[in-house]
Amino acid sequence: MAEHNELGRKGEEVAIACLKKKGHRIVERNWSFSGYEIDIVSEHEEFIVFVEVKTRTSAEWGDPVDAVTEQRMRRMIRAASHYLKINHIDKPARFDIIAVIGNERYFELEHIEDAFLPFL
Repeated sequence: MAEHNELGRKGEEVAIACLKKKGHRIVERNWSFSGYEIDIVSEHEEFIVFVEVKTRTSAEWGDPVDAVTEQRMRRMIRAASHYLKINHIDKPARFDIIAVIGNERYFELEHIEDAFLPFL
């Protein structure tokens, strides 16, 4: 597996641990449909939460959150819409971003709840 893929997988594991600690129930991981992908789908309180995870080894080239572009947000919104429809879910949706910076031994994490609204 390529090093950047391994780092991304590890970042998602750290993100899932964080979400579980906050009371989320993980429903899906790396859900994809017709070219769209969502890193993590969870349930938290009354919400279905769609989470984008961005992992970097350092912030030298910028904050990982900045890598979640408007285009990526639009694709997440479309994917979430498909997910809700396919699974017949009638719950309010929330879009979170988790930025992970670190290496195999140490990770720093920032969880931005309700990071963007579903109408860009």
